[in-house]
Amino acid sequence: MLDEIDKIGNDHRGDPASALLEVLDPEQNNSFTDHYFNIPFDLSKVLFIVTANYLHDIPKPLLDRLEVINIEGYTESEKLEIARQHLIPRVVQGHGLAKHPPRFDNAAICDIVRYWTREAGVRNLQRSIAKIARKVAMKQVETEASKKKYRAPRVTVKSVPKYLGPRRFLHDEGVERDEIGVANGLAWTSTGGEVLVIEAIKMKGQGKLVITGKLGDVMKESVQAAYSFVRSRADELGLSLEGIESQDLHIHFPAGAVPKDGPSAGVTVTLALASLLSGLKIRSDFAMTGEVTLRGKVLAVGGVKDKLLAAYRAGITNIALPRDNEKDLVEIPEEVRKVTSFHLLEHVDSLFELALVGYEGRDGLSGPLPEAADAIDLSESVTS
Repeated sequence: MLDEIDKIGNDHRGDPASALLEVLDPEQNNSFTDHYFNIPFDLSKVLFIVTANYLHDIPKPLLDRLEVINIEGYTESEKLEIARQHLIPRVVQGHGLAKHPPRFDNAAICDIVRYWTREAGVRNLQRSIAKIARKVAMKQVETEASKKKYRAPRVTVKSVPKYLGPRRFLHDEGVERDEIGVANGLAWTSTGGEVLVIEAIKMKGQGKLVITGKLGDVMKESVQAAYSFVRSRADELGLSLEGIESQDLHIHFPAGAVPKDGPSAGVTVTLALASLLSGLKIRSDFAMTGEVTLRGKVLAVGGVKDKLLAAYRAGITNIALPRDNEKDLVEIPEEVRKVTSFHLLEHVDSLFELALVGYEGRDGLSGPLPEAADAIDLSESVTS
């Protein structure tokens, strides 16, 4: 078992990846010679399991020798069951509280998951439960030392802040109402999915495009492609190129101190720019993910399950995503499928029709129309 293989070589004191190439390659690890013992080992019958947070941090030659299995984050209901069946009994036993175990309300556990932990797994959830258990144990010792009768407490939503302090995280929230130039994007992070609100404003200027929010090169190029596509759709949006060139546009990705990169914000930026320049509001009950080409074609992205779970937590009921990601909807939990409408996109024009309030379509545009987005019902098709 090799844990966090994406961290190797970060201290720049050697290149462990080169040695691992020989260890993990089934074609040559039948006679691996260690430089310390100088004795050949037959590793061909050994099953190596490695973990990593980011695939792009693993050297490409080493990644080529690995079979990648993506493990998505737990849903809120899954974390509740894990806490109820495994974490709480283990923590209670480890803190000597088996005789008088505290009782945890389901709502209290869900609050801990939402507001005190932000992760794909349950490590910090276990730490939070252990912190509560330590304070309960201290209270028990103090009560028994004063020769008073001790009663195990009940951990409720109201009492959680007494044990863990103020909330550490805000619940995922999207745009509260229909607005111009503000769209709900969906992003993937190492701690799971998040709703990423993208803002755009315009001002008098010389046609400059300003981008802020500590973005990587991939996302900056995605914004440039979205801007070029919106300009190419000036007629359909009722715009004049002269008017666009006399204004500066500013696109901002909030949480500017958090690095953001990846090819999944293209459709969101395109919609925000189209809304800003046309003066049409964006529906607040829509969230979207997908990359867009210069021709407006919507490309598939990764991390779909985690992104949809983030939209579910934020109460967003309409999701637009690339048609090529339809296969990923099989993994979506039943509780999410029941309350969410999925709209599959092949072309970003379909997103304009779905999410722009008052958009009248492509009047006067020559050439074949792209297929409209499909709203699909997964309640029966996925389970069957």
